[in-house]
Amino acid sequence: MKYFDHAATTPPYEEVTRTIAEVMARHYGNPSSLHRFGEESAKLLRRAREVCSEALGVKPGEVVFTSGATESNNLAIKGAALQYESRGKHLITTATEHPSVFESCRQLERWGWEVTFLPVNKAGEISVRQVEDAVRSDTVLVSVMHVNNETGIVQPVADIGKMLKLKYPRVLFHVDGVQGFGKVGLPLNESGIDLYSLSAHKLRGPKGIGMLFVREGIVLQPLLAGGGQEEGRRSGTENIPFAVGMSKAVRLAKEGEGNTTLKMKRLKERLIGEISAMPELELNSTLDGAPHIVHFSYPGMKAEALLHMLEEEGYLVSTQSACSSRRSEPSRVLQAMGKSAEAALSGIRISLGDEHTEEDIEGLLEALRKSISRVRHLKGEKKS
Repeated sequence: MKYFDHAATTPPYEEVTRTIAEVMARHYGNPSSLHRFGEESAKLLRRAREVCSEALGVKPGEVVFTSGATESNNLAIKGAALQYESRGKHLITTATEHPSVFESCRQLERWGWEVTFLPVNKAGEISVRQVEDAVRSDTVLVSVMHVNNETGIVQPVADIGKMLKLKYPRVLFHVDGVQGFGKVGLPLNESGIDLYSLSAHKLRGPKGIGMLFVREGIVLQPLLAGGGQEEGRRSGTENIPFAVGMSKAVRLAKEGEGNTTLKMKRLKERLIGEISAMPELELNSTLDGAPHIVHFSYPGMKAEALLHMLEEEGYLVSTQSACSSRRSEPSRVLQAMGKSAEAALSGIRISLGDEHTEEDIEGLLEALRKSISRVRHLKGEKKS
């Protein structure tokens, strides 16, 4: 089987899995304990934090380990809203955010906050001007994802951040960086970003751990009450093996960013060129989007049917976001882009990894052609 679902999760580096196993076996002390085993674990945690901070270009104290990007996004949005409620109860986000951002904002609406969900254009983009026009005197937070997890569209988050810091310095800016880190460059310290979420398993690290960059001086209302770990920002005994594994994955992703991006761009260009030539398909991604995601629709065909046809040919792809793919509902992202219900129900996402080759792409394209030919044949049989 050839795996083309890296936007959902990635195969972990062998180096990462070996490191995790070693740390689990040898360093099981609680980092809050005062004895030697505890101090050894605490040192590993400090080093993991330093490695992550170096890769992001931030301070170690600005890195908060969480259970994953969903928790990071929830902590950033609800933690900021609850902490700075005295400034106002208005938030700004987009109509195409990941469910962990979108539903956090919907939850705050039910709690009495007001949220502006910015519409996107046909390509799925928003503009800096839209954000600026939406800011009010009671706006506390703006949250915009860097790279859309379904279509790969890249939002102008650096320009948004700079605008906010220049004109509205009291408004906090959160970016979901899950699909962008290691693939689309984004210097945090030059982009006016206050809060930035990452997930290890999207970077060939382990599932069950993520991180949130919290700019120095920003206070978040904790969502978890307990022992006050992570400088009081996220209670719960720290997951030392996974923190070390994440730090290794983050470092490797950052070190390989340039070469990986160039390689995937070439493969993406090939995919987009061939898919654009297939009359049955509607392309939902653009060439200038993230290098690892190609998304298309086959209006009138259920996405699951085409997905399983490709699987029979030996290629694994996905539909929608992995968080929503088991629901037979139109894609909220595609509908926000103005796509028809038929197109929004038939979306297929191909997401690349650094292991893919030109031969893999040719094989996938051939499997796609076979599947489309099979659909044509089935439709013809139904008409007769």
